[in-house]
Amino acid sequence: MRISKNNYYLEIARVVSRRSTCIRRQYGCVIVKNDEIISTGYNGSARGEGNCCDIGVCYRENMGIPHGEQYEKCVAVHAEQNAIISASRAELLGSTAYIVGFDKGNEIEAIPCLICERMLKNSGVEKIINMKGLWWTR
Repeated sequence: MRISKNNYYLEIARVVSRRSTCIRRQYGCVIVKNDEIISTGYNGSARGEGNCCDIGVCYRENMGIPHGEQYEKCVAVHAEQNAIISASRAELLGSTAYIVGFDKGNEIEAIPCLICERMLKNSGVEKIINMKGLWWTR
């Protein structure tokens, strides 16, 4: 049986998340417009910085910092942010972001952090879809 377009793009986001360099959480984001993938992103250290998966240590985890707090203490750039910076504003206007997330290998409901949600809105993304369906729309 043929899968739906939403599931197709979510499956691609799942594969993208496997490139994550984060020990704690692995996210993948695929941005689509007019049924064409414009960009992808996964969470990981900034270019040229050491990756947590290579170092074997997550500072936030070692310090017991809960999810959703003190993002400034994380070296990772979020999947949504990486997808946004890989596309032009013109491409992003009216697009849809498909987001998939894992916490230590277990799939979770991927919800953008507040900063990423604002960035997606400001970039022109019109909808956010995760494994539970439409999460947000303008």
